[in-house]
Amino acid sequence: MNGVEQNVEQSGYAVVPASVSEDTIRSLEQTLEGREHGVRNLLTNPVIRNFAASEIVRTSVASVLGEGCFAVRGIFFNKNPSANWKVVWHQDCVIAVRERVKIAGWGPWSLKAGVTHVRPAAQVLDRMLAIRIHLDDCGLHNGPLRVIPGSHRQGFLSDSQIHDLPKEEAASCVVHRGDAILMRPLLLHASSPALHPSNRRVIHLEFGADELPSGLEWHDRVAPQVVPFS
Repeated sequence: MNGVEQNVEQSGYAVVPASVSEDTIRSLEQTLEGREHGVRNLLTNPVIRNFAASEIVRTSVASVLGEGCFAVRGIFFNKNPSANWKVVWHQDCVIAVRERVKIAGWGPWSLKAGVTHVRPAAQVLDRMLAIRIHLDDCGLHNGPLRVIPGSHRQGFLSDSQIHDLPKEEAASCVVHRGDAILMRPLLLHASSPALHPSNRRVIHLEFGADELPSGLEWHDRVAPQVVPFS
């Protein structure tokens, strides 16, 4: 087991320094220029789709999920002076799918930006991983991601369980431009408003490792890229 995989297994997350080069960041900035606050369904963007399929991204993700993994959802968000929000403690509990299929124990269902979402069985989320590519430095005063290490191993948590879980051991993920954070969906996480807000741009990509049951299909399924990302 490599160091990244071990950290993800034990703590539910890992920081990967200098994951993305400066040239790649500039390419990403160009395609996201003018996106002030956030964008869902990011994998509809051809540049981001190619990026999610590239070795640049897949190397870290595949070290945990295996070479058969594939991107299934993308979101861009930017905490800045005009959109300096708070994110309460929560887990990422839903996946994006093409259409509803009745499966015992799955639900509730919802619609986000025109795409069907559902809370699947916990076993599905246990086989998923998100990678957050940071396009800006994010220190303690810029509303960094905060996580409860190991909380991903507790399955789905109710609102009362989340409220009662001790937060004293929370870790702040301080990162630099080009760093990446890998995290399990069920890892309990939050972020505070920035004390000194500036751009905190993040490309959040979610990966799966398995097909869905009962004929249900991922809304997006991005296979590995043959040519290098540029």
